[in-house]
Amino acid sequence: MIRRASQLFLPTLREAPADAESISHKLLVRGAYIRQVSAGLWTFLPLGWRVHQKVVQIVREEMDAIGAQELLMPVLTPAELWKATGRYEITELFKLKDRNDREYVLPMTHEETAAFHAREIQSYRELPQMLYHFQTKDRDEPRPRAGLIRVREFIMKDSYSFDRDQEGLDKSFELHRGAYDRIFERCGLEVHLVEAESGMMGGSESMDYLAPAATGENTLVTCERGDYAADLEVARAIPRAPEFPEALDAPEEVETPGVGTIEDLAKLLGIDEAATSKAMPVVADGKVVLGLLRGDDRLDEVKMIEALGEAFRPATEEEIRDAFGAEPGSIGPVGVAVEVVADEALREGQFVAGANRTGHHLRGVQVGRDFEARFANIREVREGDTCPKCGGALRLQTAIEVGHIFKLGTDYSEPLGATYLDEDGKEKVLVMGSYGIGPARTMAAVIEQHHDEQGIQWPRSVAPYDVHLVALPGLEERAAEVAAKLDEAGDDVLLDDRDQRAGEKFADADLIGVPVRVTVGKKTLDDGAVDIRSRETGEEQRVAVDELGSLR
Repeated sequence: MIRRASQLFLPTLREAPADAESISHKLLVRGAYIRQVSAGLWTFLPLGWRVHQKVVQIVREEMDAIGAQELLMPVLTPAELWKATGRYEITELFKLKDRNDREYVLPMTHEETAAFHAREIQSYRELPQMLYHFQTKDRDEPRPRAGLIRVREFIMKDSYSFDRDQEGLDKSFELHRGAYDRIFERCGLEVHLVEAESGMMGGSESMDYLAPAATGENTLVTCERGDYAADLEVARAIPRAPEFPEALDAPEEVETPGVGTIEDLAKLLGIDEAATSKAMPVVADGKVVLGLLRGDDRLDEVKMIEALGEAFRPATEEEIRDAFGAEPGSIGPVGVAVEVVADEALREGQFVAGANRTGHHLRGVQVGRDFEARFANIREVREGDTCPKCGGALRLQTAIEVGHIFKLGTDYSEPLGATYLDEDGKEKVLVMGSYGIGPARTMAAVIEQHHDEQGIQWPRSVAPYDVHLVALPGLEERAAEVAAKLDEAGDDVLLDDRDQRAGEKFADADLIGVPVRVTVGKKTLDDGAVDIRSRETGEEQRVAVDELGSLR
Protein backbone atom coordinates (compact mmCIF):
# COMPACT_ATOMS: atom_id res chain seq x y z
CA MET A 1 0.00 0.00 0.00
CA ILE A 2 1.20 3.51 -0.86
CA ARG A 3 -0.28 6.60 0.79
CA ARG A 4 0.74 10.00 -0.57
CA ALA A 5 1.23 12.58 2.16
CA SER A 6 -0.04 15.28 -0.21
CA GLN A 7 -3.45 13.57 -0.10
CA LEU A 8 -3.40 12.54 3.57
CA PHE A 9 -5.06 14.51 6.36
CA LEU A 10 -1.78 15.22 8.15
CA PRO A 11 -1.91 18.46 10.18
CA THR A 12 1.39 18.12 12.07
CA LEU A 13 2.30 20.81 14.58
CA ARG A 14 5.61 22.32 15.59
CA GLU A 15 4.42 23.14 19.13
CA ALA A 16 2.53 20.99 21.63
CA PRO A 17 -0.76 22.16 23.20
CA ALA A 18 -0.24 24.36 26.24
CA ASP A 19 -2.13 21.93 28.49
CA ALA A 20 -0.19 18.85 27.37
CA GLU A 21 1.84 17.36 30.22
CA SER A 22 2.71 13.83 29.17
CA ILE A 23 5.11 12.96 26.35
CA SER A 24 2.49 10.81 24.63
CA HIS A 25 -0.09 13.62 24.75
CA LYS A 26 2.36 16.08 23.18
CA LEU A 27 3.61 13.77 20.45
CA LEU A 28 0.24 12.28 19.50
CA VAL A 29 -1.16 15.77 18.94
CA ARG A 30 1.93 17.19 17.24
CA GLY A 31 2.28 14.12 15.01
CA ALA A 32 -1.33 14.41 13.77
CA TYR A 33 -2.46 11.18 15.41
CA ILE A 34 -5.30 12.58 17.53
CA ARG A 35 -7.31 15.76 18.04
CA GLN A 36 -9.35 16.86 21.03
CA VAL A 37 -13.08 17.48 20.62
CA SER A 38 -13.73 18.26 24.28
CA ALA A 39 -12.22 17.40 27.66
CA GLY A 40 -11.55 13.67 27.61
CA LEU A 41 -12.99 13.21 24.10
CA TRP A 42 -10.58 12.52 21.24
CA THR A 43 -10.80 11.89 17.51
CA PHE A 44 -8.31 9.47 16.01
CA LEU A 45 -6.95 11.03 12.82
CA PRO A 46 -5.95 8.71 9.95
CA LEU A 47 -2.44 8.04 11.32
CA GLY A 48 -3.74 7.45 14.83
CA TRP A 49 -6.48 5.10 13.72
CA ARG A 50 -3.98 2.97 11.79
CA VAL A 51 -1.89 2.53 14.95
CA HIS A 52 -4.98 1.84 17.04
CA GLN A 53 -6.10 -0.84 14.61
CA LYS A 54 -2.63 -2.41 14.57
CA VAL A 55 -2.91 -2.85 18.34
CA VAL A 56 -6.47 -4.18 17.95
CA GLN A 57 -5.32 -6.77 15.43
CA ILE A 58 -2.55 -8.03 17.72
CA VAL A 59 -5.06 -8.37 20.54
CA ARG A 60 -7.56 -10.13 18.26
CA GLU A 61 -4.99 -12.65 17.06
CA GLU A 62 -3.93 -13.57 20.58
CA MET A 63 -7.51 -13.78 21.85
CA ASP A 64 -8.48 -16.04 18.95
CA ALA A 65 -5.41 -18.18 19.68
CA ILE A 66 -6.72 -19.12 23.14
CA GLY A 67 -10.15 -20.00 21.79
CA ALA A 68 -12.03 -16.81 22.63
CA GLN A 69 -14.89 -15.86 20.31
CA GLU A 70 -15.44 -12.30 19.07
CA LEU A 71 -18.87 -10.70 19.19
CA LEU A 72 -20.21 -7.16 19.62
CA MET A 73 -22.42 -6.00 22.46
CA PRO A 74 -24.23 -2.63 22.34
CA VAL A 75 -23.08 0.52 24.09
CA LEU A 76 -26.58 1.54 25.18
CA THR A 77 -27.53 -0.79 28.05
CA PRO A 78 -30.77 -1.15 30.06
CA ALA A 79 -30.35 0.28 33.55
CA GLU A 80 -32.06 -2.71 35.17
CA LEU A 81 -29.01 -4.88 34.46
CA TRP A 82 -26.80 -2.50 36.43
CA LYS A 83 -29.38 -2.16 39.19
CA ALA A 84 -29.47 -5.94 39.55
CA THR A 85 -25.72 -6.06 40.26
CA GLY A 86 -25.74 -2.99 42.52
CA ARG A 87 -23.52 -0.91 40.26
CA TYR A 88 -26.11 1.59 39.02
CA GLU A 89 -25.14 4.17 41.64
CA ILE A 90 -21.49 4.35 40.57
CA THR A 91 -20.67 8.07 40.32
CA GLU A 92 -18.71 7.77 37.07
CA LEU A 93 -21.56 6.02 35.23
CA PHE A 94 -23.33 7.99 32.49
CA LYS A 95 -27.11 7.61 32.87
CA LEU A 96 -29.88 8.66 30.48
CA LYS A 97 -33.55 8.16 29.63
CA ASP A 98 -35.29 7.60 26.31
CA ARG A 99 -38.45 9.35 25.10
CA ASN A 100 -40.57 6.85 27.03
CA ASP A 101 -38.70 7.57 30.27
CA ARG A 102 -36.94 4.19 30.25
CA GLU A 103 -33.56 4.27 32.00
CA TYR A 104 -30.28 3.34 30.30
CA VAL A 105 -26.57 3.59 30.98
CA LEU A 106 -23.51 4.10 28.80
CA PRO A 107 -21.32 1.37 30.32
CA MET A 108 -17.68 1.58 31.31
CA THR A 109 -17.49 -2.17 30.87
CA HIS A 110 -19.87 -4.97 29.89
CA GLU A 111 -19.99 -7.52 32.73
CA GLU A 112 -23.75 -7.11 33.10
CA THR A 113 -24.45 -7.55 29.40
CA ALA A 114 -22.14 -10.55 29.13
CA ALA A 115 -23.80 -12.23 32.12
CA PHE A 116 -27.20 -11.47 30.57
CA HIS A 117 -26.22 -13.36 27.41
CA ALA A 118 -24.67 -16.18 29.43
CA ARG A 119 -28.15 -17.08 30.67
CA GLU A 120 -28.52 -18.94 27.38
CA ILE A 121 -25.88 -21.46 28.48
CA GLN A 122 -27.87 -24.51 29.52
CA SER A 123 -25.50 -27.34 30.33
CA TYR A 124 -22.04 -28.07 31.67
CA ARG A 125 -21.38 -29.57 28.23
CA GLU A 126 -21.32 -26.03 26.77
CA LEU A 127 -18.58 -24.91 29.14
CA PRO A 128 -16.11 -23.29 29.22
CA GLN A 129 -16.96 -20.26 27.09
CA MET A 130 -14.80 -17.17 26.39
CA LEU A 131 -16.38 -14.19 24.62
CA TYR A 132 -14.77 -10.86 23.73
CA HIS A 133 -15.42 -7.66 21.82
CA PHE A 134 -13.94 -4.27 21.01
CA GLN A 135 -16.46 -1.63 21.98
CA THR A 136 -16.81 2.01 22.96
CA LYS A 137 -16.93 2.70 26.69
CA ASP A 138 -17.93 5.89 28.47
CA ARG A 139 -16.93 7.17 31.88
CA ASP A 140 -17.92 10.43 33.58
CA GLU A 141 -14.29 11.13 34.40
CA PRO A 142 -14.06 14.20 36.68
CA ARG A 143 -10.51 15.17 35.65
CA PRO A 144 -9.63 14.10 32.09
CA ARG A 145 -5.92 14.58 31.42
CA ALA A 146 -2.77 13.33 29.69
CA GLY A 147 -4.26 12.79 26.24
CA LEU A 148 -5.34 9.17 25.85
CA ILE A 149 -4.44 8.13 29.39
CA ARG A 150 -7.42 9.56 31.31
CA VAL A 151 -10.45 10.03 29.06
CA ARG A 152 -14.24 10.05 29.05
CA GLU A 153 -14.72 7.82 26.03
CA PHE A 154 -12.50 5.02 24.79
CA ILE A 155 -12.50 1.70 22.98
CA MET A 156 -11.67 -1.32 25.09
CA LYS A 157 -11.22 -5.00 24.43
CA ASP A 158 -13.05 -6.77 27.19
CA SER A 159 -13.45 -10.51 27.34
CA TYR A 160 -15.48 -12.70 29.66
CA SER A 161 -14.96 -16.29 30.66
CA PHE A 162 -17.70 -18.60 31.91
CA ASP A 163 -16.79 -21.76 33.79
CA ARG A 164 -18.48 -24.34 35.97
CA ASP A 165 -16.22 -23.91 39.00
CA GLN A 166 -13.18 -22.17 40.48
CA GLU A 167 -10.80 -24.64 38.87
CA GLY A 168 -12.18 -23.77 35.45
CA LEU A 169 -11.90 -20.04 36.21
CA ASP A 170 -8.26 -20.51 37.19
CA LYS A 171 -7.57 -22.12 33.80
CA SER A 172 -9.34 -19.33 31.89
CA PHE A 173 -7.46 -16.75 33.93
CA GLU A 174 -4.13 -18.38 33.07
CA LEU A 175 -5.03 -18.52 29.37
CA HIS A 176 -5.72 -14.79 29.38
CA ARG A 177 -2.56 -14.07 31.34
CA GLY A 178 -0.48 -15.86 28.72
CA ALA A 179 -2.30 -14.08 25.89
CA TYR A 180 -1.73 -10.69 27.52
CA ASP A 181 1.97 -11.42 27.99
CA ARG A 182 2.26 -12.11 24.26
CA ILE A 183 0.17 -9.06 23.30
CA PHE A 184 2.34 -6.59 25.17
CA GLU A 185 5.54 -8.26 24.01
CA ARG A 186 4.39 -7.94 20.40
CA CYS A 187 3.52 -4.27 20.98
CA GLY A 188 7.07 -3.62 22.19
CA LEU A 189 5.97 -2.74 25.73
CA GLU A 190 7.76 -3.36 29.00
CA VAL A 191 5.02 -4.36 31.43
CA HIS A 192 4.81 -5.77 34.93
CA LEU A 193 2.01 -8.07 36.03
CA VAL A 194 1.19 -7.06 39.58
CA GLU A 195 -1.26 -7.63 42.39
CA ALA A 196 -4.05 -5.09 42.09
CA GLU A 197 -7.13 -3.73 43.84
CA SER A 198 -10.41 -4.78 42.21
CA GLY A 199 -12.33 -1.57 42.93
CA MET A 200 -15.83 -1.27 41.49
CA MET A 201 -15.37 -4.52 39.55
CA GLY A 202 -15.38 -6.72 42.65
CA GLY A 203 -14.42 -10.39 42.59
CA SER A 204 -11.90 -12.37 44.58
CA GLU A 205 -8.65 -11.51 42.80
CA SER A 206 -7.30 -9.17 40.16
CA MET A 207 -3.99 -8.35 38.51
CA ASP A 208 -2.81 -5.26 36.64
CA TYR A 209 -0.48 -4.93 33.69
CA LEU A 210 1.49 -1.77 34.41
CA ALA A 211 3.77 -0.14 31.85
CA PRO A 212 6.44 2.12 33.42
CA ALA A 213 6.13 5.65 32.08
CA ALA A 214 7.13 9.19 32.99
CA THR A 215 3.45 10.05 33.26
CA GLY A 216 0.83 7.62 34.51
CA GLU A 217 -2.15 7.17 36.79
CA ASN A 218 -0.65 4.28 38.74
CA THR A 219 2.44 3.73 40.86
CA LEU A 220 4.38 0.54 40.29
CA VAL A 221 6.23 -0.95 43.26
CA THR A 222 9.03 -3.38 42.38
CA CYS A 223 11.83 -5.09 44.29
CA GLU A 224 15.42 -4.56 43.18
CA ARG A 225 15.83 -8.35 43.18
CA GLY A 226 12.90 -8.93 40.86
CA ASP A 227 10.82 -11.16 43.13
CA TYR A 228 8.02 -8.74 44.01
CA ALA A 229 5.79 -6.32 42.10
CA ALA A 230 2.50 -4.68 43.03
CA ASP A 231 0.33 -1.68 42.40
CA LEU A 232 0.86 0.91 45.14
CA GLU A 233 -2.80 0.55 46.17
CA VAL A 234 -2.25 -3.02 47.39
CA ALA A 235 1.53 -3.13 47.88
CA ARG A 236 3.01 -4.45 51.10
CA ALA A 237 6.39 -3.45 52.43
CA ILE A 238 8.57 -3.46 55.51
CA PRO A 239 9.30 0.07 56.76
CA ARG A 240 12.54 0.93 58.50
CA ALA A 241 12.76 -0.04 62.15
CA PRO A 242 11.91 2.84 64.55
CA GLU A 243 14.35 4.05 67.21
CA PHE A 244 12.23 3.49 70.30
CA PRO A 245 12.87 5.20 73.64
CA GLU A 246 13.10 3.08 76.78
CA ALA A 247 10.00 0.94 77.29
CA LEU A 248 7.46 1.86 80.01
CA ASP A 249 5.35 -0.40 82.21
CA ALA A 250 2.29 1.75 81.54
CA PRO A 251 1.43 4.80 79.41
CA GLU A 252 2.79 8.08 80.79
CA GLU A 253 1.01 11.36 80.06
CA VAL A 254 3.08 14.36 78.94
CA GLU A 255 2.09 17.93 78.17
CA THR A 256 2.41 18.88 74.51
CA PRO A 257 0.98 22.40 74.25
CA GLY A 258 0.65 23.87 70.76
CA VAL A 259 1.82 20.69 69.02
CA GLY A 260 0.01 20.35 65.70
CA THR A 261 2.17 17.98 63.64
CA ILE A 262 4.06 14.73 64.08
CA GLU A 263 7.26 16.60 63.29
CA ASP A 264 6.60 19.07 66.11
CA LEU A 265 5.72 16.23 68.51
CA ALA A 266 8.89 14.26 67.75
CA LYS A 267 11.03 17.39 68.09
CA LEU A 268 9.45 18.36 71.42
CA LEU A 269 9.95 14.88 72.91
CA GLY A 270 13.30 14.24 71.25
CA ILE A 271 12.21 10.99 69.61
CA ASP A 272 12.08 9.37 66.20
CA GLU A 273 8.93 10.27 64.20
CA ALA A 274 8.56 6.54 63.52
CA ALA A 275 8.10 6.01 67.29
CA THR A 276 4.91 8.06 67.27
CA SER A 277 1.43 7.10 66.08
CA LYS A 278 -0.79 9.18 63.81
CA ALA A 279 -4.56 9.26 64.41
CA MET A 280 -6.73 9.37 61.29
CA PRO A 281 -10.41 9.54 62.38
CA VAL A 282 -12.85 8.75 59.58
CA VAL A 283 -16.58 8.14 59.21
CA ALA A 284 -17.90 4.99 57.51
CA ASP A 285 -21.53 3.91 57.50
CA GLY A 286 -22.30 6.79 59.86
CA LYS A 287 -19.83 5.63 62.53
CA VAL A 288 -16.51 7.14 63.57
CA VAL A 289 -13.55 4.80 63.10
CA LEU A 290 -9.99 5.57 64.18
CA GLY A 291 -7.36 4.74 61.59
CA LEU A 292 -3.98 4.47 63.26
CA LEU A 293 -0.62 4.74 61.50
CA ARG A 294 3.00 5.13 62.42
CA GLY A 295 3.82 8.83 62.66
CA ASP A 296 6.08 8.85 59.60
CA ASP A 297 3.54 7.07 57.39
CA ARG A 298 0.68 8.22 55.18
CA LEU A 299 -2.77 6.67 54.93
CA ASP A 300 -3.52 4.88 51.66
CA GLU A 301 -7.19 5.66 51.01
CA VAL A 302 -7.77 2.67 48.74
CA LYS A 303 -6.35 0.31 51.34
CA MET A 304 -8.49 1.93 54.01
CA ILE A 305 -11.60 1.39 51.90
CA GLU A 306 -10.59 -2.24 51.52
CA ALA A 307 -10.09 -2.56 55.29
CA LEU A 308 -13.44 -0.96 56.10
CA GLY A 309 -15.30 -2.70 53.30
CA GLU A 310 -16.88 0.58 52.20
CA ALA A 311 -16.16 4.20 51.35
CA PHE A 312 -15.35 6.70 54.07
CA ARG A 313 -14.83 10.40 54.66
CA PRO A 314 -12.65 12.32 57.12
CA ALA A 315 -14.37 13.02 60.43
CA THR A 316 -15.28 16.64 61.11
CA GLU A 317 -13.80 18.53 64.06
CA GLU A 318 -17.17 18.37 65.82
CA GLU A 319 -17.38 14.59 65.29
CA ILE A 320 -13.82 14.23 66.61
CA ARG A 321 -14.56 16.22 69.76
CA ASP A 322 -17.74 14.21 70.39
CA ALA A 323 -16.00 10.85 69.91
CA PHE A 324 -12.66 11.56 71.64
CA GLY A 325 -13.30 14.52 73.95
CA ALA A 326 -10.30 16.44 72.60
CA GLU A 327 -9.10 18.56 69.71
CA PRO A 328 -7.92 16.68 66.58
CA GLY A 329 -4.18 17.02 67.33
CA SER A 330 -4.45 15.28 70.72
CA ILE A 331 -6.50 12.15 70.04
CA GLY A 332 -5.41 8.53 70.26
CA PRO A 333 -6.55 4.91 70.71
CA VAL A 334 -6.42 4.52 74.51
CA GLY A 335 -9.77 4.42 76.29
CA VAL A 336 -11.94 5.23 73.27
CA ALA A 337 -15.29 3.66 72.41
CA VAL A 338 -14.74 3.60 68.64
CA GLU A 339 -13.28 0.84 66.46
CA VAL A 340 -9.53 1.17 65.92
CA VAL A 341 -8.04 -0.02 62.63
CA ALA A 342 -4.28 -0.06 63.07
CA ASP A 343 -1.62 -0.51 60.44
CA GLU A 344 0.50 -3.66 60.58
CA ALA A 345 3.59 -1.55 61.41
CA LEU A 346 2.13 -0.86 64.88
CA ARG A 347 2.06 -4.52 65.97
CA GLU A 348 5.37 -4.34 67.83
CA GLY A 349 6.77 -1.61 70.05
CA GLN A 350 5.62 1.29 72.20
CA PHE A 351 4.52 4.52 70.56
CA VAL A 352 3.60 8.05 71.54
CA ALA A 353 -0.14 8.64 70.97
CA GLY A 354 -2.67 11.34 71.68
CA ALA A 355 -4.04 11.26 75.23
CA ASN A 356 -7.59 12.32 74.24
CA ARG A 357 -7.00 15.45 76.31
CA THR A 358 -6.23 18.62 74.41
CA GLY A 359 -2.54 19.54 74.67
CA HIS A 360 -1.47 16.13 76.00
CA HIS A 361 0.02 12.89 74.67
CA LEU A 362 0.85 9.48 76.09
CA ARG A 363 4.29 7.87 76.02
CA GLY A 364 4.72 4.10 75.91
CA VAL A 365 1.39 3.15 74.30
CA GLN A 366 1.34 -0.51 73.33
CA VAL A 367 -1.33 -2.34 71.36
CA GLY A 368 -2.88 -5.33 73.14
CA ARG A 369 -1.88 -3.98 76.56
CA ASP A 370 -3.33 -0.47 76.41
CA PHE A 371 -5.92 -0.76 73.64
CA GLU A 372 -7.35 -3.30 71.19
CA ALA A 373 -7.23 -2.87 67.44
CA ARG A 374 -8.02 -4.64 64.22
CA PHE A 375 -4.87 -4.78 62.08
CA ALA A 376 -4.83 -4.07 58.35
CA ASN A 377 -2.42 -2.96 55.65
CA ILE A 378 -3.41 0.72 55.39
CA ARG A 379 -0.07 2.55 55.03
CA GLU A 380 1.22 3.88 51.74
CA VAL A 381 4.41 2.17 50.61
CA ARG A 382 7.29 4.59 50.03
CA GLU A 383 10.88 4.78 48.92
CA GLY A 384 13.18 3.33 51.56
CA ASP A 385 10.86 0.44 52.40
CA THR A 386 12.08 -3.11 51.86
CA CYS A 387 10.57 -6.09 50.07
CA PRO A 388 8.24 -8.31 52.16
CA LYS A 389 9.61 -11.38 50.38
CA CYS A 390 13.37 -10.92 50.40
CA GLY A 391 14.23 -7.67 52.15
CA GLY A 392 15.53 -6.02 48.99
CA ALA A 393 15.03 -2.30 48.36
CA LEU A 394 11.71 -1.32 46.81
CA ARG A 395 11.47 1.07 43.89
CA LEU A 396 8.45 3.26 43.10
CA GLN A 397 7.80 4.51 39.58
CA THR A 398 4.83 5.95 37.75
CA ALA A 399 3.11 3.62 35.30
CA ILE A 400 0.16 3.33 32.94
CA GLU A 401 -2.39 0.57 33.48
CA VAL A 402 -2.74 -1.08 30.06
CA GLY A 403 -4.53 -4.26 31.10
CA HIS A 404 -6.48 -5.62 34.05
CA ILE A 405 -7.68 -9.18 34.62
CA PHE A 406 -10.24 -10.21 37.26
CA LYS A 407 -11.58 -13.35 38.87
CA LEU A 408 -15.18 -12.24 39.32
CA GLY A 409 -16.60 -15.50 40.61
CA THR A 410 -20.40 -15.27 40.81
CA ASP A 411 -20.66 -11.54 41.59
CA TYR A 412 -22.47 -10.88 38.29
CA SER A 413 -23.82 -14.24 37.21
CA GLU A 414 -25.76 -14.84 40.44
CA PRO A 415 -27.80 -11.58 40.53
CA LEU A 416 -28.51 -11.89 36.80
CA GLY A 417 -29.53 -15.54 36.97
CA ALA A 418 -26.77 -16.95 34.75
CA THR A 419 -26.83 -20.65 35.64
CA TYR A 420 -26.26 -24.06 34.09
CA LEU A 421 -27.19 -27.67 34.81
CA ASP A 422 -24.41 -29.92 36.13
CA GLU A 423 -23.99 -33.66 35.44
CA ASP A 424 -26.37 -34.51 38.24
CA GLY A 425 -29.06 -32.19 36.87
CA LYS A 426 -28.59 -29.58 39.61
CA GLU A 427 -28.67 -25.89 38.75
CA LYS A 428 -25.42 -24.08 39.52
CA VAL A 429 -24.22 -20.51 39.05
CA LEU A 430 -21.69 -19.76 36.31
CA VAL A 431 -18.26 -18.65 37.49
CA MET A 432 -17.00 -15.57 35.62
CA GLY A 433 -13.75 -13.86 34.77
CA SER A 434 -13.27 -10.45 33.15
CA TYR A 435 -10.25 -9.28 31.17
CA GLY A 436 -9.63 -5.80 29.71
CA ILE A 437 -7.10 -4.09 27.46
CA GLY A 438 -7.21 -0.49 26.25
CA PRO A 439 -5.70 -0.13 22.74
CA ALA A 440 -5.51 3.67 23.10
CA ARG A 441 -3.74 3.46 26.47
CA THR A 442 -1.42 0.89 24.93
CA MET A 443 -0.59 3.40 22.17
CA ALA A 444 0.17 6.07 24.75
CA ALA A 445 2.31 3.69 26.80
CA VAL A 446 4.31 2.65 23.73
CA ILE A 447 5.13 6.29 23.04
CA GLU A 448 6.08 6.92 26.67
CA GLN A 449 8.64 4.12 26.35
CA HIS A 450 9.69 4.72 22.72
CA HIS A 451 10.56 8.33 21.90
CA ASP A 452 13.39 10.84 21.76
CA GLU A 453 13.62 14.64 21.58
CA GLN A 454 12.58 14.65 17.92
CA GLY A 455 9.46 12.51 18.22
CA ILE A 456 8.03 9.00 18.33
CA GLN A 457 9.96 5.78 17.67
CA TRP A 458 7.25 3.25 16.87
CA PRO A 459 8.03 -0.47 17.17
CA ARG A 460 7.45 -2.06 13.76
CA SER A 461 4.47 -4.08 14.98
CA VAL A 462 2.28 -1.04 15.68
CA ALA A 463 3.75 1.64 13.38
CA PRO A 464 1.24 3.33 11.04
CA TYR A 465 3.46 2.53 8.03
CA ASP A 466 6.53 0.40 7.46
CA VAL A 467 8.47 3.02 5.49
CA HIS A 468 8.41 6.81 5.41
CA LEU A 469 9.67 7.70 1.92
CA VAL A 470 10.85 11.30 1.64
CA ALA A 471 11.02 12.78 -1.84
CA LEU A 472 13.23 15.84 -2.04
CA PRO A 473 11.93 18.68 -4.27
CA GLY A 474 11.92 17.80 -7.96
CA LEU A 475 12.36 14.06 -7.39
CA GLU A 476 8.74 13.08 -6.81
CA GLU A 477 8.54 10.94 -9.94
CA ARG A 478 11.66 8.93 -9.02
CA ALA A 479 10.33 8.57 -5.43
CA ALA A 480 7.07 7.17 -6.78
CA GLU A 481 9.07 4.46 -8.58
CA VAL A 482 10.87 3.57 -5.33
CA ALA A 483 7.54 3.50 -3.50
CA ALA A 484 6.13 1.11 -6.06
CA LYS A 485 9.11 -1.20 -5.59
CA LEU A 486 8.67 -1.21 -1.80
CA ASP A 487 4.94 -1.77 -2.17
CA GLU A 488 5.60 -4.73 -4.43
CA ALA A 489 7.89 -6.16 -1.72
CA GLY A 490 5.02 -5.96 0.78
CA ASP A 491 5.76 -2.74 2.66
CA ASP A 492 3.16 -0.12 3.56
CA VAL A 493 4.65 3.18 2.39
CA LEU A 494 3.97 6.76 3.42
CA LEU A 495 5.28 8.80 0.46
CA ASP A 496 6.02 12.39 1.43
CA ASP A 497 5.47 14.14 -1.88
CA ARG A 498 4.32 17.42 -0.33
CA ASP A 499 5.56 20.75 -1.63
CA GLN A 500 7.72 21.47 1.40
CA ARG A 501 11.38 22.04 2.15
CA ALA A 502 13.58 19.03 2.87
CA GLY A 503 14.15 20.09 6.48
CA GLU A 504 10.41 20.22 7.17
CA LYS A 505 9.91 16.77 5.68
CA PHE A 506 12.74 15.29 7.75
CA ALA A 507 11.39 16.92 10.92
CA ASP A 508 7.94 15.45 10.26
CA ALA A 509 9.44 12.03 9.59
CA ASP A 510 11.21 12.09 12.97
CA LEU A 511 8.06 13.36 14.68
CA ILE A 512 5.73 10.76 13.14
CA GLY A 513 8.19 7.99 13.99
CA VAL A 514 7.83 5.37 11.25
CA PRO A 515 10.62 2.77 11.83
CA VAL A 516 12.44 3.32 8.51
CA ARG A 517 13.01 6.52 6.55
CA VAL A 518 14.06 6.29 2.91
CA THR A 519 15.28 9.45 1.19
CA VAL A 520 15.29 9.99 -2.57
CA GLY A 521 17.71 12.87 -3.22
CA LYS A 522 19.76 14.34 -6.04
CA LYS A 523 22.45 11.66 -5.64
CA THR A 524 19.82 9.07 -6.48
CA LEU A 525 19.82 10.32 -10.07
CA ASP A 526 23.58 9.79 -10.23
CA ASP A 527 24.07 6.43 -8.52
CA GLY A 528 20.59 4.88 -8.44
CA ALA A 529 20.69 4.48 -4.65
CA VAL A 530 18.73 5.82 -1.69
CA ASP A 531 19.54 6.65 1.93
CA ILE A 532 17.91 4.31 4.47
CA ARG A 533 17.79 5.48 8.07
CA SER A 534 16.60 3.61 11.19
CA ARG A 535 14.36 5.83 13.32
CA GLU A 536 15.33 3.94 16.48
CA THR A 537 19.12 3.86 16.14
CA GLY A 538 19.78 6.67 13.65
CA GLU A 539 22.01 4.36 11.65
CA GLU A 540 22.11 5.10 7.91
CA GLN A 541 23.11 3.11 4.87
CA ARG A 542 23.01 3.69 1.14
CA VAL A 543 21.30 0.98 -0.87
CA ALA A 544 20.81 0.62 -4.59
CA VAL A 545 17.17 0.92 -5.65
CA ASP A 546 17.48 -2.28 -7.69
CA GLU A 547 18.48 -4.14 -4.52
CA LEU A 548 15.59 -2.89 -2.39
CA GLY A 549 13.38 -5.54 -0.84
CA SER A 550 11.03 -5.35 2.10
CA LEU A 551 12.31 -3.03 4.84
CA ARG A 552 10.05 -4.41 7.55
